[in-house]
Amino acid sequence: MHRKPVIAANWKLNHGPTDAKAFLQRFLAQSPKLNERTLIFFPSAITLTTVVEGLRERPEIWVGVQNVHGEAQGAFTGENSVLMARDAGARVVLVGHSERRHVFGESDAATTKKMALIAQARLVPMLCVGETLAEREAGRTGLVVERQLAAGLAELDDAQIASIMLAYEPVWAIGTGRTATPEDASEIHGVLRRALVSRVGDKVAAGIPILYGGSVNRGNAPQLLAAADVDGLLVGGASLDPDNWAGIVRA
Repeated sequence: MHRKPVIAANWKLNHGPTDAKAFLQRFLAQSPKLNERTLIFFPSAITLTTVVEGLRERPEIWVGVQNVHGEAQGAFTGENSVLMARDAGARVVLVGHSERRHVFGESDAATTKKMALIAQARLVPMLCVGETLAEREAGRTGLVVERQLAAGLAELDDAQIASIMLAYEPVWAIGTGRTATPEDASEIHGVLRRALVSRVGDKVAAGIPILYGGSVNRGNAPQLLAAADVDGLLVGGASLDPDNWAGIVRA
């Protein structure tokens, strides 16, 4: 089955509203509508409404948030809820990004809870999975990503699983300049696809896009996108420059 490629920009802790406005003006000027792929921006929560406004004329481009809290509301100073994200115009939520797991100590149990909340709010969760260098060298990559996937899907029904996206991002390749080879990516995407098939069957599993993330740049984007079972790219640093990003989007 041909899945529509998904190209996503994770701006992390970069681009306030002023920068984002300038970025979108420059990017949109050189990026005509692309029906054959889905484009997503993940700005910071503070910049989200600016990006939603800036893309009002381009509804085919999705906007998401990088994280939500594990509760829908309450006394959680400094956090953002899934309902606030939806109200502000987000359509997608990153869950379990390696920085949330390894910098902020988020557990598999936390991703289980967030995935359920996001699905209930009828937003699209993009579940991130990936192994550390130590786990890779110990030959545990498959076990790690299968465990992370199982935790993310634990409280979802088949219909909810049908609307998720996945991203494989080997922790050792994020921001290090080291990239998994297209063959590495295909191998692990295949592991994830088989795990999805065993959970929800061929038909549903075939419709779920699996993106690759980890030191993606303009040079390696075409080879990664051409690899078997790689349905898109989750891009960090290389998405921060509008010209560079426009080049990757056209890859």
